[in-house]
Amino acid sequence: MDKNEVIRELLSLYEGDHWDALDSHFEEMAIQDIAEAISELDSSDAKRLLLRLPRDRQPPAFAYVSPELQEELLEELEEQDGRFILFHMLPDDRTALLERQDPDDLQRLLRLLSPENVKEALRLLGFPEESAGRIMTPKFLTVRVGWTVEQALDHVRNRSEAGETINVVFVTDVRGALLGRVRLQDFVLGRPDRRIEEVMRGDPVKILVSEDREEAARLMKHYDLEVLPVVDDTGVMLGIVTIDDVIDVVEEEATEDFHKMASVGAFNYSLREARPSLLYRKRVGWLVLLVFANVFGGTAIAYFEETIEAVVALVFFLPLIVDSGGNAGSQSATLMVRALATGDVRTKDWLRLWGKELGVALALGITMGLAVSVLGIWRGGMDLAMIVSLAMVCVVVMGSMIGMLLPFVLTRFNLDPAAASAPLITSIADFFGILIYFSIATAFLTLP
Repeated sequence: MDKNEVIRELLSLYEGDHWDALDSHFEEMAIQDIAEAISELDSSDAKRLLLRLPRDRQPPAFAYVSPELQEELLEELEEQDGRFILFHMLPDDRTALLERQDPDDLQRLLRLLSPENVKEALRLLGFPEESAGRIMTPKFLTVRVGWTVEQALDHVRNRSEAGETINVVFVTDVRGALLGRVRLQDFVLGRPDRRIEEVMRGDPVKILVSEDREEAARLMKHYDLEVLPVVDDTGVMLGIVTIDDVIDVVEEEATEDFHKMASVGAFNYSLREARPSLLYRKRVGWLVLLVFANVFGGTAIAYFEETIEAVVALVFFLPLIVDSGGNAGSQSATLMVRALATGDVRTKDWLRLWGKELGVALALGITMGLAVSVLGIWRGGMDLAMIVSLAMVCVVVMGSMIGMLLPFVLTRFNLDPAAASAPLITSIADFFGILIYFSIATAFLTLP
């Protein structure tokens, strides 16, 4: 059976109160699939199913359910159950939960933790938002540079539960400064009497705890890493970022960029679970702002009222030409925002890319101008065809240039280039498109 069939069968067993079959079904299922099944239920049923799990599987299952359901479950669970789950969650998962809470709920949840867990949670929450420190886990294994392979292996066997992963073990000195890394296969294949410095790989890729989490994702992708060590300014190792953390970061950042490109305020909740009031608040601000921005377009049309009265057929082509500028600008902006986000281009590349985009925009504008000239001949003859075709070329080039340059301008001022959203670029291109279109029309109509 595929994953969906397994989840449906589990839910069917739960709804039929087949508890014995349900318990055996739990043993065969991945914890992620169990969490997905739990997320299909309302909070009270989700609580019952969660508590039916073996005790050691409850914290990881809780970590994989949606943030909305996590908060509902914490309200439904008895205090001792909530304390057990929070205590046994991985530190990075617990930090992700705590950072979403308002101050009152945060205090309530911190009271459920042990003093050591509270200290650890507050330390992780103290790092800058969206930094590597926020997504790292302080559970990792290290060995000393002076040990033998046999000593290091004994240490790994005895302390394996202290680290989230043992595929890579890091080497530190007596003060905890990072010196290198040793893969598990190097332990297995190395002679027991060899020193760690002989088998370790020095100068490991690392990231400062204060650096952006997107940089952690970029480093892990570029160097094909499963684990990335996190260090402070002195080189002392503080934690690790694992591949599952990076996947979450990439998904969140991509979602945030999509929201910004559509002029929607970023939110971390599932669209299916989000309240209508939240969706309203995230969308209304930009829409109201863009309403007032479009007033300038209406003013421009009013300014050319005499031109429109002289050739009413111009109105027929207004949406077609103006929207083409906005569409071309949105395409250019999407390409540039994505290239800047992935590091494919840098701000210093703007001039070379501007020349390339200008050539592409001219080719697009000429193609679209030839296409629209046929409609111009049909609606008003050769004069109208020349007006609309020339306007199309100019508007497409203008929209493409705005869409291409605006992300670079925002990046230059340390702003998110994703804020060069499609609705914003469309509104700007609409205004200038109207001016260009009717200015060309007016110039043609006043020629001898």
